[in-house]
Amino acid sequence: MNTNTPSSSSLDIGIGGMTCASCVSRVERALKKVPGVSDAAVNLATESARIAYAPGEQMEARLRRAVRDAGYEPRAADAAVMAEGASPWAGFAPVAMGLALSAPLVVPMVGDLFGKHWMLPALWQFLLATPVQFVLGARFYKAGWHALKALSGNMDLLVAIGTTAGWALSMWLWLTAPDHSAHGMPAMEPHLYFEGSAVVVTLVLLGKWLEARAKRQTTSAIRALHALRPEVAHLIGPDGEVDVPVGELLVGDRVVVKPGERFAVDGVLQEGQTQVDESMLTGESLPVPKEPGGKLTGGSINGDGRVVMQVRAVGSETVLSHIIRLVEDAQAAKAPIQRLVDQVSAVFVPVVLVIALVTLLAWWLTGHSFEQSLIYCVAVLVIACPCALGLATPAAIMAGTGVAAKYGILIKDAQALELAHKVDVVAFDKTGTLTVGRPVLTRLVPTQGSDEAQVLALVASLQSGSEHPLARAVMDAARERGVAFEAPDNVRAVPGRGTEGEVGVRSFLLGSLRWMEELGVHLEALAEQASALQSEGATVSAFVERSTGGLRPLALLAFGDEPKPGAKAALAALRARGIKTVMISGDNRGAAEAMARRLGLDPQAGEVMAEVLPGDKAAHVVALKQGGHVVAMVGDGVNDAPALTAADVGMAMANPGGGGTDVAMHAAGITLMRGDPLLVAAALDISDRTVSKIRQNLFWAFAYNAAGIPLAALGYLNPVLAGAAMAMSSVSVMSNALLLKRWKP
Repeated sequence: MNTNTPSSSSLDIGIGGMTCASCVSRVERALKKVPGVSDAAVNLATESARIAYAPGEQMEARLRRAVRDAGYEPRAADAAVMAEGASPWAGFAPVAMGLALSAPLVVPMVGDLFGKHWMLPALWQFLLATPVQFVLGARFYKAGWHALKALSGNMDLLVAIGTTAGWALSMWLWLTAPDHSAHGMPAMEPHLYFEGSAVVVTLVLLGKWLEARAKRQTTSAIRALHALRPEVAHLIGPDGEVDVPVGELLVGDRVVVKPGERFAVDGVLQEGQTQVDESMLTGESLPVPKEPGGKLTGGSINGDGRVVMQVRAVGSETVLSHIIRLVEDAQAAKAPIQRLVDQVSAVFVPVVLVIALVTLLAWWLTGHSFEQSLIYCVAVLVIACPCALGLATPAAIMAGTGVAAKYGILIKDAQALELAHKVDVVAFDKTGTLTVGRPVLTRLVPTQGSDEAQVLALVASLQSGSEHPLARAVMDAARERGVAFEAPDNVRAVPGRGTEGEVGVRSFLLGSLRWMEELGVHLEALAEQASALQSEGATVSAFVERSTGGLRPLALLAFGDEPKPGAKAALAALRARGIKTVMISGDNRGAAEAMARRLGLDPQAGEVMAEVLPGDKAAHVVALKQGGHVVAMVGDGVNDAPALTAADVGMAMANPGGGGTDVAMHAAGITLMRGDPLLVAAALDISDRTVSKIRQNLFWAFAYNAAGIPLAALGYLNPVLAGAAMAMSSVSVMSNALLLKRWKP
């Protein structure tokens, strides 16, 4: 994937051949040495690198060359993600061969436990172990040699040195063994260690194969998203309906979508009605009804109606492509905690080599045989491989972001994921986030002598040509009550105040109480009702008639926004986690506090910030951060973007109506694809669980090496046991991370 701006570009490159955290550090160093590269982050779990660089001639080729020169194979960016293979046993052939060749070497060791001497002749041991060492183990020599050339170390170097030492020791003992038959004594086979080297190589290969299988499971979320893209679309052309590849669709094309098919791209429904399964987008399993004019998202599933859609977005501009990019970005990013691991791994292998050498010399100089001393040295080299360290963080992040995306929580970057579990204050925008964001006409209070239905018909007629949200609320109320209305004349909007126009031969005004006060309208008879409605949190407008006798009030109209169905429960769930909740609103204090009470917030406890101008929201978020608080901001519109950026963790709530949702998504670290406030607590929960898995993995990875190296150095572990433990450490880290896939919000 390339992302270009006038000043910088980024490139994703797949990297083959990495085995441990030291490999990650080496590739990053090689990439950062390329002139023009400003940053490079390598992910062991996805086997990829993301490089930021200044545009230059043949830059991509130079970056790929740097990867190859470092001893690794540059690949397509999504090669590891898409390499699922038809069989779960893909890549097992070398492991099977190693097991087959090693088994005859191990079985005699089992016989020794029962007093059976089944030891194979030295020649047979040599013939079985040597192909394992130098054919199946060639990958370790190749990667280890590249590490040595770069004056660094990695897992492959440790395995290559350790197993070669065991194989060479066996060769030495075999070739220098005394020939007892020359003295008339029975032939005796020397004790060799071919089985140790062969089994270690085989176990490491087995561990890497199991690790690769687990990696494919962590990337299942990306593969599932890619699989949502149909290959073919039914285009309506000049000659009728024709099947074309989806990549050939253009904005403006008309496409037929049959029942049960996936929508190929984003668009608008033109003909027909249907129910659409948008669970891939929002995590919501219930189908959504669609009528002409309704928005359709590529990847969602058409219900039982044949429909025609007009294409509005294709390729990388579709919502599905945007979702895939967000998930890929999160999985490719490096969490802050991982940088500490990288620093440790950079010096880990050289330190291990020193410890192994000290172990060899210490045992030998204290009177033990060189043979025994070398075995303990080999055990140190084998058990110290830092595979688990390199996988601990990215494996958990991939599993966590993948399962979150499944339920409509898109985590844009690893830093947001790692920080969200620390949040102790959540600030919500009110309109569209905690409330439906669509005002409704809650009350119509006519003056004495006016008929409510007639007044509603006049107001609806005046508003019938407007797209203002309050106008739509009036129209909806009129339709619900079956009130007929007519088209107005000479309608004029008065910015910030209201509307005036003519219905038939009469002239009317509808607007705010402040405007009426400016015009000198006498509302004394309605003042008490207006005050009561405002105290309940309603937005109050006055409807007056202009006549030769002046401006005569006819009615008050009260508009209100309704809380989202899950808003109150969402706030309660956050408080149950010990998190302070705050609502930020631009409404007057009375309206804001009235809504707050309906949501279970306490205005007296500072949980309501009212009359906040859009430009001041960010300043209020910064104020909430005082005292060391970690603040999350949840919003859904353009005016929320500065506040989302100012917060420690920004959460953009997708708005089905469109609006400024895209702007908010770019500013936020987490996007909630469903307008459900309950997803806020779910996002914090998956962050908490993911960070917990990272800590568990790092603890066991460090503890494994901290305990294993001394045990091997003190002679309590032989190379075979060390190899088995080292191989299983990576598998255990991956398996622990995969437990996150069971998570549900």
